[in-house]
Amino acid sequence: MNLLSAKNLSHSFDCELFSNVSLDLDAQESIAIVGMSGSGKSTLLHILSTLLKPDQGTVSILDEDIYKLKKSRLASIKRNELGLVFQSHYLFKGFSAYENLEVAQILSEQKIDDELIHRLNIEDCIHQKVTELSGGQQQRVSIARVLTKQPRLIFADEPTGNLDSKTADEVMQLFFEYLHTKNAGMLLVTHDEKLAYKCNKVYKLENKELIQVK
Repeated sequence: MNLLSAKNLSHSFDCELFSNVSLDLDAQESIAIVGMSGSGKSTLLHILSTLLKPDQGTVSILDEDIYKLKKSRLASIKRNELGLVFQSHYLFKGFSAYENLEVAQILSEQKIDDELIHRLNIEDCIHQKVTELSGGQQQRVSIARVLTKQPRLIFADEPTGNLDSKTADEVMQLFFEYLHTKNAGMLLVTHDEKLAYKCNKVYKLENKELIQVK
């Protein structure tokens, strides 16, 4: 089942970042995008995840053209179907880690999974304020908050950037298990090619083109 389809995307800021970019993401599939800093990886992720409208091209999520939808329908898709993980965690700083999960629980009407908390090794810090947590702990809480929503599509920009290699591998394994059990898909942007090649497909954004390398 196709979850995401992008056709002929082009985008510029002061100069052209990329042009004629197309890709498809199916259920239970993971795609990684690699490339040099400044190549446009994060911009492409923002376009695919509804945060930025491209200069040209179309993006469909669950067979709906997201840039032709009414605001209410787009908001519903973002709330119920999409999960975004960024290296900047965007946690609610006045809340505890658990209260951040409760926000996701309320918005998505899903239960908080104790096994998820255990797998991410945040049991000991779950009731601390997020401002008291290390960068790695905040990263794992952010991932727990996204997975609590049980999204069909996960967009991740350097999701393991604050984690040691062992923990990063464990987190990626958790993501892959989630994709299969929930029939979901993931699009990952990373500088870590070793991490990228764990995904089903790998693309490189280079010289304004997106080229499949795996």
